[in-house]
Amino acid sequence: QLQLVESGGGLVRPGGSLTLSCTAPGFNLDYYVIGWFRQAPGKEREGVSCITMIGTNIGYADSVKGRFTVSKDNIKNTVYLQMDNMRSEDTAIYYCAAGKFTYGSDWPLQPPREYMFWGRGAQVTVSS
Repeated sequence: QLQLVESGGGLVRPGGSLTLSCTAPGFNLDYYVIGWFRQAPGKEREGVSCITMIGTNIGYADSVKGRFTVSKDNIKNTVYLQMDNMRSEDTAIYYCAAGKFTYGSDWPLQPPREYMFWGRGAQVTVSS
């Protein structure tokens, strides 16, 4: 079964940057949509961004537009989430997930139920 692994979480000061990575050892992520989600304590899991591995259709939540950038490296079978100008409200556990559905650039982000495979998450804390 496809297993996703997130890395790159940690502690960052407000205004700082952090980059998360998502990969799937032993599995080819082609033909999947890779989504980034986050869940803060006491809150529901929310979509942050997604990217198609075939082509490069991308979407972002309004809360991160202009600050977060999603990208991919098909050769390395890895998706990245670069987070800039971070805020305290970005503090959460960040998950990557893989799903198979049609997605066009700037379409609304799909909910968690559309994704079949999930990573275990990476803690991101924004604090001074």
